[in-house]
Amino acid sequence: MKKQILSAITAAALISSLSVSSAFAFTDLTPEQQGPISSLAERGIVSGVDAGHFVPQGKITYAESIQLIVKAFDLNLAAASFVKAPAASDFFTKVPNNAWYAKAFISAKANGLEIPEDIDPNSTITREQFADLLIHALEMKGDLPVVKMMVVFADADEIDPSCSGSVQRLVLHKITTPGEDGKFYPKHELTRGEASIWVYHALQRLESMSEKPAPQEEVSFTVEKVNEEVNKVVLSRGQKQTTGYSIKVDAIRFTEDGQAVISYSLGDPAPGSMNGEMITEPKAEAYIPAKYQPVLEPSDSGPATP
Repeated sequence: MKKQILSAITAAALISSLSVSSAFAFTDLTPEQQGPISSLAERGIVSGVDAGHFVPQGKITYAESIQLIVKAFDLNLAAASFVKAPAASDFFTKVPNNAWYAKAFISAKANGLEIPEDIDPNSTITREQFADLLIHALEMKGDLPVVKMMVVFADADEIDPSCSGSVQRLVLHKITTPGEDGKFYPKHELTRGEASIWVYHALQRLESMSEKPAPQEEVSFTVEKVNEEVNKVVLSRGQKQTTGYSIKVDAIRFTEDGQAVISYSLGDPAPGSMNGEMITEPKAEAYIPAKYQPVLEPSDSGPATP
């Protein structure tokens, strides 16, 4: 009984729609968790189990996860058309029509999230399951460019094939990174803290795309091992039909979550300039510690011309 009461309190706290004062701070968060989770709390997306505690290590249920994603991305029924008012029982066998999370399940389903018909809403959710739901919700909200590369996980064989693409894009969209051991731990139960921080970074990704234009062309990269401590990252603009194209590395910054953000700029031939008609592949190189995951970031909105 005590466990059920605590679970109910935790669920209600996570999905509370009440606003939280900007002066409000949870005392059980790490410095890395404080900013993202407090930001979500201020926006009414999450809240703590009481005034000063968020319980970031607490497990999150499938129902709480659906409610969190629906609130964060404002998934609703505005664009849906039904012959009759939808009920949770129309889509799910274990979601009561009068449950606090019933409307969220209906909204998620109507917006295209793939949720098993027989899902137990009170079961905990795994890291790969949440990743799949989160990525699909994110990508429904915008056409987000992503670097085309394969992220190698040390436990790739443990990732469900149906979730593999979502787990890859979770990293490529800079929402999370593999652990120091290179593992994703797909079958581990997700915590409240992890779910909230992933949602925070997903919203940042979405909002950043509405604030600045995407690069005008795709830049890819490969990683070459120099030694046990250093990797060489080779940036490429792909093949060009003439000379005069360039790419250069402007800066590298290292983040606390293990990313090496490589800022680059492009150069194009000046209009009317004389350039050799030959196939070239403009490249640039950067060297980073092997423990960091490289990600690319354009320094400006488009190629510069002399």
